[in-house]
Amino acid sequence: MHKYSKQIRLLLAVDCIIFGFDGETLKILLIKRGFQPEKGNWSLMGGFVQPSESIDQAASRILKQLTGLDGVYLEQLHTFGDTGRDPIERTASVAYFALIDIHQYETQLSNDYHAEWFPLKRIPKLVFDHQEMVEAAKRRIRYKAALHPILFELLPKKFTLPQLQILYESVFNTTIDKRNFSKRVLATGLLIKLNDKDKAGSKRGAYYYQLNMQHYYAKFQAFLNFIPNPDTLHL
Repeated sequence: MHKYSKQIRLLLAVDCIIFGFDGETLKILLIKRGFQPEKGNWSLMGGFVQPSESIDQAASRILKQLTGLDGVYLEQLHTFGDTGRDPIERTASVAYFALIDIHQYETQLSNDYHAEWFPLKRIPKLVFDHQEMVEAAKRRIRYKAALHPILFELLPKKFTLPQLQILYESVFNTTIDKRNFSKRVLATGLLIKLNDKDKAGSKRGAYYYQLNMQHYYAKFQAFLNFIPNPDTLHL
């Protein structure tokens, strides 16, 4: 078999960044790294691409092996290839990210590698350049959330305005005035008000809503009216 001459060995890995929302807090899924270096420290879900699989297949396989999560849609984020990112061997890593509703995957989560959800504002120290990966994923989510209904994938089919506000504040790392948020969201005409209420938080309760997907795709620009500084968003 022919090989390219005078070329060095370069390992290819993948790392998975999984964000989840439980209705109250935006979180990230982390595991305890299972081998040296940095064994036992908090890490993204990562591993090496095998010769018989594509990079996408490797990402899905590694995520399932390390966390139990299966059927999660993973989107490629960026390739991280600084020469010193791995102290053992020259390794490039293709990072993937996903957004999920935590409650939909609760029964799948495995404890083999101590998979644990952490609030996005209280992430422990991560191995290698994993924090850089997380920051890049957060920037991508903010950009996509301003233009597409991806954040609604984190919500149940019916949700309250307080839940929606908490989610947007978490993603954009900001505080939004409650009355102003409700007024602007409802003014878009993109939500359908339901008759039942969530009374877990108070006796008065909060009405449930659903996203009108037909109107959303036709008028998604309306959501830019309450996205903090949409002009500054970038990939």
